Amino acid sequence: MSTATLKRRYDTELGPIPPLKMSTDEIKQRKRKQDDTEAVVQKKVKKDKKDKKDKKDKKVKKEKKAEKKAQETTVIPKDAEDDSSVTLSPEEETPAQELGYVQSELLSKVAQSEVDEFYEENEVSVEDPKKLNFRPLLSFDHIALSSEVQKEISKFPKPTPIQAVSWPYLLLGRDVIGVAETGSGKTFAFGVPAINNLLKAGSKNNGVQVLVISPTRELASQIYDNLILLAKKAGVHCCCLYGGVPKDEQRAQLKKAQVVVATPGRLLDLIEEGSARLSNVDYLVLDEADRMLEKGFEEDIKRIIGSTKATGRQTLMFTATWPKEVRELASTFMKDPVKVSIGNRDELSANKRITQIVEVVEPFKKERKLLELLKKYQSGSRKNDKVLIFALYKKEASRVERNLQYNGYKVAAIHGDLSQQQRTQALGEFKSGESNLLLATDVAARGLDIPNVKTVINLTFPLTVEDYVHRIGRTGRAGQTGTAHTLFTEQEKHLAGALVNVLNGAGQPVPEDLKKFGTHTKKKEHSAYGAFYKDVDTTKKPKKITFD
Repeated sequence: MSTATLKRRYDTELGPIPPLKMSTDEIKQRKRKQDDTEAVVQKKVKKDKKDKKDKKDKKVKKEKKAEKKAQETTVIPKDAEDDSSVTLSPEEETPAQELGYVQSELLSKVAQSEVDEFYEENEVSVEDPKKLNFRPLLSFDHIALSSEVQKEISKFPKPTPIQAVSWPYLLLGRDVIGVAETGSGKTFAFGVPAINNLLKAGSKNNGVQVLVISPTRELASQIYDNLILLAKKAGVHCCCLYGGVPKDEQRAQLKKAQVVVATPGRLLDLIEEGSARLSNVDYLVLDEADRMLEKGFEEDIKRIIGSTKATGRQTLMFTATWPKEVRELASTFMKDPVKVSIGNRDELSANKRITQIVEVVEPFKKERKLLELLKKYQSGSRKNDKVLIFALYKKEASRVERNLQYNGYKVAAIHGDLSQQQRTQALGEFKSGESNLLLATDVAARGLDIPNVKTVINLTFPLTVEDYVHRIGRTGRAGQTGTAHTLFTEQEKHLAGALVNVLNGAGQPVPEDLKKFGTHTKKKEHSAYGAFYKDVDTTKKPKKITFD
């Protein structure tokens, strides 16, 4: 080793080379320094050995624990995902036990052929990123809920398909997208797990914990009426928030509510003034989710969701249609959602229990034709049948209402020119049977559950075929049959192709007069402007034109 190298080593490790002659004190000081350095090194070596030993012991302990659990629980093999006799692995079973769902012995004993028949008969599809493969609940005996909730749902014969398939995932705490036809029991599909989880958690005094958002006042009231049946029995306070009525009573109800059903506008008002605090909401539902995520509601929904729990929130979206335009946006609010579809819901389809009749007429003949249809659908043994008439605009609805009254009909009406009190009263009269004729604009098309509507008449075709499907879905609910009679004019010919697709999909006859308008379906390019949206580059600046 060269002298220069040796000097560098001493300079870095032990300091500069000492002079050849050193005093006794200097020698002692240097020895102490070397001893201290050696002690530090030894200490570090000992610490490294101890850490290594601890790490090894910890690993052995973990392996023993895992081996013990494996002996207690059978692990699902990869090729046995559909085998109902196999028990869940520990990693999958523990959360279920904690959050309130373990498959019952009764359900495990059901023959696989019976489960397959259920899936095929109801056109059920389940997309689950975690592939838990829960069996559907074919009977209320297949599930153990809180006694208060169990007692209320036992009044019904059995769970509807959307309830049967979605409840295990919801009770487990998973995010769920539920897509099913109108009248399929979606309100109880999300309502039962909401109240049950609230009772299991035992946290009824933590403010608002369940929030259901609905696009219209009428639908919010209807959801509230259904949830209150469960909430009252369970001792849970529920309130409903919507516009058009004073806020004072709603503020008072909010202070003691654990479950809130609300329309976006009124809820945002109460959030901004500090009356609604949603920081404890851990169960969020968007009902009629396709409409809630359209451009008109999108920003409001984002602000409301931003007011809820950032982590640990369970998010649900229930709807009758699930167009591609909102799927990507919905995914930003949800974590590994399970998508449960009843029927082929990716393609727009109508309830197959509804008889659809489409007549092509001249625009000026519609109101005379309406009177003929009312005589047909409310005469003889059918004189007390409930008939729901849809107009497109509120001015049209007001004119038709006057015309029907002039012709001796007792008609209730729901449209934008009426106050909330008038609308609520009209809906109440129609539900109770005091009036068997209801005239409405599309405010009543989505979600409203009006019992025993035998016939829907579309006096004027709606702006979209999606709205048509929602309109006719007011009849044929809860397994019953119904009739939808639609008056179609040349003014709506751009929607003829889409309507033909819906009729064909439900196995309904397509009139030749409708085919004359063409069967081509225009691609829907934009959620607000539909097929008429012109796709242009909005980043380009307009050219400046000067005139001499």
